[in-house]
Amino acid sequence: MYANILIPTDGSELAGKAVEHGVAFAKEIGAKVIVLTVVAPFRIFTANAEMVEDTPALYEARMREHTGKILAAAAQVAKAAGVACETIHVEHEHPYQGIIDAAASKGCDLIVMASHGRRGVAALVLGSETVKVLTHSRIPVLVHRQ
Repeated sequence: MYANILIPTDGSELAGKAVEHGVAFAKEIGAKVIVLTVVAPFRIFTANAEMVEDTPALYEARMREHTGKILAAAAQVAKAAGVACETIHVEHEHPYQGIIDAAASKGCDLIVMASHGRRGVAALVLGSETVKVLTHSRIPVLVHRQ
């Protein structure tokens, strides 16, 4: 049914639950998982350059270290379950599009994501990468809600 499952994560507790559920589902059906982190590129929005602490290189190094820990933890979940796992990190202006693009480029046939389950005005104001993926993806999306 599904052979390659993409599981985007930001390292949050809720995303961790989605990783656990996605890996468990993959184990049940004999699928491989691809765990993904997406970060926005470095930007400077200030009129005073002295206020900027990070340089692009420092930002990239910090993000690489941070996402490396997230991906290593997710890979450990998959390894413990005996599920084949690949980890990838991408930089994209719009995280939801980075998720969709990664799923397409890796030949994924399912995306498993977390959602906070916000409703009403909170959902409209805060937005959601999950909602954007649901809206724009041609690949099926399984949403883990808390």
